[in-house]
Amino acid sequence: MKVKESISRRVFLVVNAFLLSIIGFVCLAPMLHVLSCSISDPYTLARVRGFHLWPIAPFSLEGYQSVLAYKNILIGYGNTIIYVGVGILLNLFLTTTAAFVLSQKRFMPRNVIMLFLAFTMLFNGGLIPNYLLIVKLGLIDNRLAVILPSAFNVFNLIIMRSAFLEIPDALEESARLDGANDLQVLWNIILPVSKATIAVITLFVAVALWNSWFTASIYLTDHSKWPLQLFLREILINNSQRSLDTGVKASALAQQTLVKYCVIIVATLPILCIYPFMQKYFVKGMMIGSIKG
Repeated sequence: MKVKESISRRVFLVVNAFLLSIIGFVCLAPMLHVLSCSISDPYTLARVRGFHLWPIAPFSLEGYQSVLAYKNILIGYGNTIIYVGVGILLNLFLTTTAAFVLSQKRFMPRNVIMLFLAFTMLFNGGLIPNYLLIVKLGLIDNRLAVILPSAFNVFNLIIMRSAFLEIPDALEESARLDGANDLQVLWNIILPVSKATIAVITLFVAVALWNSWFTASIYLTDHSKWPLQLFLREILINNSQRSLDTGVKASALAQQTLVKYCVIIVATLPILCIYPFMQKYFVKGMMIGSIKG
């Protein structure tokens, strides 16, 4: 039997769909603008100001040719993939193991340790002590200087621990009755149930490491170890310098603007391609991690 919806319910659904459509357009429009401008003719783009949701004729890939012609782009992509891959594995290992221990009710000092960890979210040593620490560890111009500082995040730990606390105790107790140890409980019971939260943490870490450039700019001097973001930054700086050297001509400014749009697309395209496959886990994982603290 079909239940008839009330008028107020229909009004709510219409208003909700309208507001969500506006929010979706506001989020999507800047991305479409950047993509459209990146494949437009630079000189036409310089003359036609405003917001563009489609390419400005004539169609041109001149900006991408300038960016991809830079010889270090592939090196930057390779280094960034290494940093992201190793960083995700290390972060997930430390976060899941720490969250498992701190979610065990029989581990008495868990709340005290969580207070100390939460304290580090509010207060930290700052840039200079961190730099001195990296120097003392002998990690200057070492890839570990980029990976280790991001190997553990308290915010991710809180989300993971909250997700583990939501798992019924009966699952763990039944596994222990069958003779499972802590490692087997974590690997065979806890982690399979927490796939959504793990996907969220993976996305957080991947985006943070993919966009990271400041840490590498401080600790890495060898260009062969630079991540992609530093090379893209160098392209923008060199492009701006050429504009200044040519007396800031209109053609130089047009080329500079086009390159900026293309750099944005090159930097964000891999993350945009990965995100749709992880989106289904995102909302569920965030909700699970926000129920308990």
